[in-house]
Amino acid sequence: MRIVSLLPSATEIVCLLGLRDSLVGRSHECDYPPDVADVPVMTYSSIGVTGDDGAINPELTSAEIDARVSQQLRDGLSLYGLHTDRLDAAKPDLILTQELCDVCAVSYATVRAAVRDLSHKWEGPAQVVSLEPTDIEGIFQTILTVGELAGVSAVARARVQALRDRLERVREALANIVHRPTVAALEWLDPPFAPGHWVPEQIEIAGGNPVLGRKGKPSFRCAWDDVARTQAECVIAMPCGFDLAGSAREFQNVAAREIWRDLPATYLWQLYAVDATSYFSRPGPRVVDGVEILAGLLHPNRWPAPGPDRALRVNDLVPSWRSVH
Repeated sequence: MRIVSLLPSATEIVCLLGLRDSLVGRSHECDYPPDVADVPVMTYSSIGVTGDDGAINPELTSAEIDARVSQQLRDGLSLYGLHTDRLDAAKPDLILTQELCDVCAVSYATVRAAVRDLSHKWEGPAQVVSLEPTDIEGIFQTILTVGELAGVSAVARARVQALRDRLERVREALANIVHRPTVAALEWLDPPFAPGHWVPEQIEIAGGNPVLGRKGKPSFRCAWDDVARTQAECVIAMPCGFDLAGSAREFQNVAAREIWRDLPATYLWQLYAVDATSYFSRPGPRVVDGVEILAGLLHPNRWPAPGPDRALRVNDLVPSWRSVH
C-alpha cells in the first residue's frame, strides 16, 4: 500500500503501526519520527508562517502569526498549498487528511479536488480519509482506523492497548490524591487562547483541574482577564506549533504583563513551558507522553518529574518576581 499522510499526527500513527516503508508522501510539518525526513513533501505554507522544514518562522511573533492567519481566513483563503505534481508522482492508495481545523493542515476540499483531477491517471482510485479526533478516545480510534485501512488491525489493537495501559498506570499512581491543582493551559499566548479537544482531558488524567478551555471542543480566543479570573495554581504555556524552546520564548514575550502578579501559579512557582508540538498539539500517540509530563509537573511525589528536555519552569522570566525567589 502507498500512503500519503498530510497530517503530522497521522504520520506518527503510520510509523507507530510499522508502515514507514509504505509512506510515499507527507506534509511539510511532518517531522516525527525523524526518519520521515526523506519522504517527499506534498504541502507548503501559503502565508510564510512555516518554512519548508515545517518549523515556525522565528522572525514572526505570535501576534504577527495570528494576524496573518486571521486575515487569510477572513479572505476565505487556505493557509496551505498542495504540490499536486508531487501527489501525482506518489500515486497513493490511501491519503490521510482532516477537516477538523482550518489552521492545522491543507483543506480537505483541496485534497479531494486534487484527487478527483489526478486519480484517473493512477492504477486505482485513492481513498481519502479524514481523521478528526476531538478527545483521547477519538485518537485511539483513529489509530485503529488507520490500522484497519492499512491491513494491520492486530498491530493497531496492540499499540492502542499499550497506550491505554500507560494511561491506566498514571491513573493508578494518582488515585486518591488529596488535591487537584487548578491548571490554566494556554494554546496561544498573543493573543491568549484557551485549550480545547484533548488537552483538558490530558490535564484531568494527570491529576489537575482544568479551569480554562473546554474538553472535546475547539480551542478559542480569550482575554488575559479570563486567565486572571481562573486564579490558577499552575499555568502551562503550550502554544500550538512550538517546541519547548519556542514555547519558552513565547512566554518570555508576555512575561512583563501584570497578570502574573495576580496568579497563584506565580508565587507557587508553577509557571511552565512545554513542547506543544510533540506532546499536546497533535492528536497522535504522543498525547500519552503529554499526560505523563503533566502528571510529573503536578504531582512529582506520585509520578516522575519530566526532565528539562520536556518541560521548563519559567517563573524567573517574570520580571517582578525574579528577586522574590
